[in-house]
Amino acid sequence: MTMLSGSQNDDDRKGTLSQIAPLKTILFDIDGTLCDSDPIHFIAFLEVLPKIGFNNGEPITRQFYVDNFSGKHNSDVVKMLFPNDHEAGTKFMEDKEVLVRKLCVEHLKEVKGLTKFCEWIKARGYKRAAVTNAERESAELFIEIAGLTDFFQAVIIGNECERPKPFPDPYLKALEVLGASADNTIIFEDSFTGIQAGVEAGMPVIGLLTGNPEEVLMEAKPAFLIRDYEDPKLWSALEELDRLAPGGGSTE
Repeated sequence: MTMLSGSQNDDDRKGTLSQIAPLKTILFDIDGTLCDSDPIHFIAFLEVLPKIGFNNGEPITRQFYVDNFSGKHNSDVVKMLFPNDHEAGTKFMEDKEVLVRKLCVEHLKEVKGLTKFCEWIKARGYKRAAVTNAERESAELFIEIAGLTDFFQAVIIGNECERPKPFPDPYLKALEVLGASADNTIIFEDSFTGIQAGVEAGMPVIGLLTGNPEEVLMEAKPAFLIRDYEDPKLWSALEELDRLAPGGGSTE
């Protein structure tokens, strides 16, 4: 499959999903893709990092978070923060995840337009799964808060695969579990590592600009980028896929 890349401002890119028609499967990341959780992870790191004396107790910047933590698997963060003490690092990340879940219950919101898009997917009977590097307890909580517990047919967790993102394993496992083909699947992601994993798995990835800079995401070669699920660029591409689908798009 030929992957396409280019500028976010290139209007010609909005039809680049036609190579996967007929569309049959849609895969989603969770953090920053279903829900605007990236700022919550940032807030959690701001609270817990000074407790271990990181950066001499000075708060990290948003850019540091994007460069070093966003989209990363917990095990990679542990290696960075605790290279010589895996046990302490694991405990640190467990405490951080507990804080994230607490904050999410109070503040988490779905990405704009998600409900409408999920209704569009269900109406066409497309297969769907969530594929994430988050811990299962956190992933299932985020999905519940977003009201999507009954929407997903599978939830694939990175640390339950041989290798997490940025490796393609979680997305390949999702295809296997769903009985789906990469040739008829698109992915939604919001991080460099997530887009990288999807592209490596051989599928076009639509990147969301919910937390990471455009220039960073474009380096991972997404099909194109959108602001949220109300972005006209997304719906133009979906309308084209509907047009190309047998029976006008409905599979039910």
